Amino acid sequence: MNIPSTMRAVVLTGHGGLDKLSYREDWPTPTPQAGEALIKVAACGLNNTDINTRTAWYSKAVNSGTTNDGIKTESADTAEQDASWGGNAITFPRIQGADPVGTVVALGNGAPKSLLGQRVMIETWLCSDNAGTSSIGYFGSECDGGYADYTVAPVRNIHPIDCPLSDAELATFATSYVTAENMLTRAGVKTGDAVLITGASGGVGSALIQLTARRGAIPVGMATENKHAALAPLGCPLLPREPENLKVALQQAIGRADVDVIADVVGGDSWRQWINVLHRSGRYVVSGAIAGPMVELDLRTLYLQDLIFYGATVAPPLIFSNLVNYITRGEIKPLLAKTFPLRELTQAQEMFVAKKHIGNIVVTMA
Repeated sequence: MNIPSTMRAVVLTGHGGLDKLSYREDWPTPTPQAGEALIKVAACGLNNTDINTRTAWYSKAVNSGTTNDGIKTESADTAEQDASWGGNAITFPRIQGADPVGTVVALGNGAPKSLLGQRVMIETWLCSDNAGTSSIGYFGSECDGGYADYTVAPVRNIHPIDCPLSDAELATFATSYVTAENMLTRAGVKTGDAVLITGASGGVGSALIQLTARRGAIPVGMATENKHAALAPLGCPLLPREPENLKVALQQAIGRADVDVIADVVGGDSWRQWINVLHRSGRYVVSGAIAGPMVELDLRTLYLQDLIFYGATVAPPLIFSNLVNYITRGEIKPLLAKTFPLRELTQAQEMFVAKKHIGNIVVTMA
C-alpha cells in the first residue's frame, strides 16, 4: 500500500496537564527496522499508565493525592527524574497509547512475510528475550505507541487475531486484561477462592471480574452504587465502594464475612478496611492506587493473620498469548464505554479521569 511520509499523531511534549498533549497532522511516519513491522492503527485504548506518565505520578516525589493529581510545581524537577513506571525519566516528545489494534502494512528486514495484511494486537510489555526478563519496557512509554495513524512494534510483540469483534472492542483488552490476569496469576487464584475486587467498574476491575469467574473463583466487586446496574450483566455480587460494614456486606453477598484474595487497583483511605477482611493466610495483590499511593498498615494484621502481599507489574509473556486465546474462544467480552476520534484524545482523557464510565474508553483513527 502507499504509506504517507507524515501522519496524524497526539504527541506528549512533557509532564503536566492536558496542555502537554499536542495533536499533529504532520508527524513523521515511522519506518520499521530489522525485526519490526509497521502497523496502520485502527483504534487504541486508554489506560491509567497514560495519565500516570503524563502527570509524573509514578515518581517517588509524589506522595499524596490521587492518580490524577500528579506532580506539584515544587516537586516537578525531582519528579521528572523517575517519572516512568520503571523509575526512569521519559524521553520527549513521546506518542503514548499502549493498546493499539490495526493491520500490518510494511515489514522490516527479517520480519515474516506472513504478518503482512493481518489484523493484530500488540503485547504491551517489551522484552528482548523469550523469557520476558531482559530489557523490559512498556509500549507507549519507553517507545512510541498507538495514538497515531501508524506505529512500529517488534515482531515478537505482534499477535495476529481473527475474531468477529470490532477494532474498538479489541482495543479494550490489552493493558486492562493483561494487568488483571497477571494479578490473578501472581496471587495464585484458584477454583473456589473468594476474590474482593476494588474499582470494579474500571477497565482493570471489570476485567478482574470476568477473569476471576473464568478460573472458577468467586468475584465480589466494589463500585459506586450508581454503576451497579451497568455491571450487573457480568454476573458478579456487587458491594458499595465504601460499605458501612464490609464484613456484614460480604456475609450478605456470598455467605461468608471474609475473602481469600483482594485484587486492588484503588488504594487510598479505605485500604485498612479491606485488609481486615482477608481470611488467615489470605493474599493481597495490587497493581494500581488511583485513590492514593500512601496507606497505613498495622503490621500486626500482616503477621498475626499470616497474610501474603504481592505487587503485580511486569507480566510473563504467556499472559498475553493466553489473553488472545481467551478472546478468540469468546471466554471474555469487551466492555466498551465510548469511542472518541484521535483529535479528541484530550476529551477522552477528561472522561477517563472523571471515572464515571464503565469499562474502557477507546480512540479511533477513522
